[in-house]
Amino acid sequence: MSARERLQATARDGGSVDVAGAVIDHLDLWTGAVTKKSSSGRGSSGKIELTGIKRLRELILELALSGRLTEPEPDEEPAHRLLSRIEAEKSRLAAQGLIKRPKTLPDAGDSQPYSLPPHWCWVWLGSVTNYGTTDKAEPNQVAQNTWVLELEDIEKESSRLLSKVRYTERQFKSSKNRFARGDVLYGKLRPYLDKVLVADEPGVCTTEIIPIRGYLGLLPEFLRLALKSPSFKRYANDSTHGMNLPRLGTDKARLAMIPLAPEQEQHRIVQKVDELMALCDRLEHQTSDQLEAHETLVDTLLGSLLKPAEGSLTQSENATELADNWARLAAHFDTLFTTEQSIDKLKQTILQLAVMGRLVEQDAKDEPTTQLLERVSNEKQRLIQSKVLKRTKSLAPLETSALSSIPESWLWVNLGDIISVMDAGWSPACPPRPADPEKWGVLKTTAVQVMKYQEFENKQLPDNKTPKEQYEVRSGDILITRAGPKNRVGISCVVKETRDKLMISDKIIRFHLIETGLSEEYICLCLNAGETYNYLEQAKSGMAESQMNISQDKLKAAPVPLCPANEQHRIVQKVDELIALCDQLKERLNQASETRCQLAEAVVEKGLSA
Repeated sequence: MSARERLQATARDGGSVDVAGAVIDHLDLWTGAVTKKSSSGRGSSGKIELTGIKRLRELILELALSGRLTEPEPDEEPAHRLLSRIEAEKSRLAAQGLIKRPKTLPDAGDSQPYSLPPHWCWVWLGSVTNYGTTDKAEPNQVAQNTWVLELEDIEKESSRLLSKVRYTERQFKSSKNRFARGDVLYGKLRPYLDKVLVADEPGVCTTEIIPIRGYLGLLPEFLRLALKSPSFKRYANDSTHGMNLPRLGTDKARLAMIPLAPEQEQHRIVQKVDELMALCDRLEHQTSDQLEAHETLVDTLLGSLLKPAEGSLTQSENATELADNWARLAAHFDTLFTTEQSIDKLKQTILQLAVMGRLVEQDAKDEPTTQLLERVSNEKQRLIQSKVLKRTKSLAPLETSALSSIPESWLWVNLGDIISVMDAGWSPACPPRPADPEKWGVLKTTAVQVMKYQEFENKQLPDNKTPKEQYEVRSGDILITRAGPKNRVGISCVVKETRDKLMISDKIIRFHLIETGLSEEYICLCLNAGETYNYLEQAKSGMAESQMNISQDKLKAAPVPLCPANEQHRIVQKVDELIALCDQLKERLNQASETRCQLAEAVVEKGLSA
């Protein structure tokens, strides 16, 4: 049965007609409202969050805990009588010495987070549960097969139990909290305030998890929903204390207000929430499957553009094959490139085609690459003889047999063959704030993005330090990140415009090309795609992915597909045009996604205000 059919069946069952109807009426809205998870650097995952379905889950909980998901039954005991029975039970247990006499909580007065049905009531968490009363277990007091629960075993948001580990696999030395079957286990440590589950067997847990036991008439599953509700999470987040690992204190937790429904209605609410959450799971899986299928389709079709020519196709035949594949792609453009990830892959394909010599046509009238390279070599020798440049050690001969094919008019060269100078900067201790307009600053590595320079990413040089003007960044510099996390190393850009008084740091390498008509933008493009990019990925070194490095010597040895100077400029122009179109497509996509998210939020607000 499809998600839509399940929703329709739920609507026919009664009680949740409004929720199921809202889902059915806005199904595309819930599944289409997505946002991209934050990420940066080359090779970012580009993962997305199903924002619409996440908000739908919150709506279900908000409706459930405000009495609008189910209908009351006639002659059902109202919640205030259940509360009176709970107070009587607590007094009986205290008189028998079975529990400590609970601390008196202040009068709630008229403070209510939101309105409830007249047969419900607001209660303090500490008045209907034993929150804060825990039994301790020492290592020598547990059996070998005892369940030992840690926060990492519970999935955030969903609260699914990821693994159940026994004492034989997870022995401990310090005290744990003991819990019984049916206890509600609540993670009090932020950012884990959304980890709540009901124990299906006894065990022990970290002291950062609080076992909670409700008094008679409070269903554990209903209490779990109350602790996962948006209103309780807001209270908990606002009430945490501690700098490094904020946590919800016992007194604050006991003073949290939760809604109390009649006992039998609690059962109906839990059942209805379980049904609707299962539907959300189904929608989520269907949407994820569709996105995965879409990604596979995009990869396949874009891959057809990059497929190397088979046999002995001539240049014109190869160009015809590329044109046919591109036309096939263009015919379905609107249905293929509907996610940020697919547009980013299209951008990367454009760069790949550019450095393979398949984005623009070769022109026989262009100066041959061999002559360009000869002019570069002669100019370099002249600069060395004039003592403008220092003589550097010769690079090892470039092995091209393993490199991909390029047009006959192109040549593989080492990056070091075509550059004049290469240096790294200076990284003095600086305050984190950006430099004032008239002050000297030091560029952070985040100033270097993929083919994009961001001068505002800098730190102000302290007044007691003298700037080193030789490291001042200028227009025409090619910058590449040298050190940092793996996905931030080897990123490069060309500085087209920049403010004065900014220096490169020692984590940024800067170099210039021999001035013979070479295009800085084209060389930077090569560093970000194709064989040059692959080489840089392999050239990174370090003990951990969090701190990698690439040396100047390895950078100079990078293979670059060199083409005639005029062709370099044509390639850059074509890439700029196509990337601009991609950016426009992404902007429209982002606007549409934002609109869908706003509409989903509006539907939620309408449902809550109904």
